[in-house]
Amino acid sequence: MLSVGSKAPEFVLSNHEGVDTSLSDLLQTGPLIVYFYPADFTPGCTKEACAIRDIHNDIRAVGLNVAGISPQDEESHRQFRDEHNLPFVLLSDPDKVAIKMYDVDGPFGVGVRRATFLISQDRTIKDAILADVRVSRHTEFIRKAVILRETAGLKAH
Repeated sequence: MLSVGSKAPEFVLSNHEGVDTSLSDLLQTGPLIVYFYPADFTPGCTKEACAIRDIHNDIRAVGLNVAGISPQDEESHRQFRDEHNLPFVLLSDPDKVAIKMYDVDGPFGVGVRRATFLISQDRTIKDAILADVRVSRHTEFIRKAVILRETAGLKAH
């Protein structure tokens, strides 16, 4: 897993609508919470995505953006977003390009580690968490990022 303080590698992945989306694109309007997850429609990943959905207004209110990355294709992501009313971007990484760049590939190349990064607009990794099975730790991480931006007086413009 990439360390706090390092530069987040640029990537270009297809989003849930089949549109190529880069890290730079995602950072244009503010810092980014990017989370890597194993698979659409699995119990843990569904719980995580819905928890992020439920606090998405708070996330956006402090100027943060969210993107989820997993190996499933665009159609799977589109169905997952639609079924669970997810208001954020899901990116398809079937060849694990970004997954490997961020060092969150599963053991022996199997699966994906559950990891969340807070990336500033200059692509610096400001904070990160790796918790494979404890989904709630990722939601707590995101809530902490929101609270820190609120107390710093950072709001969406």
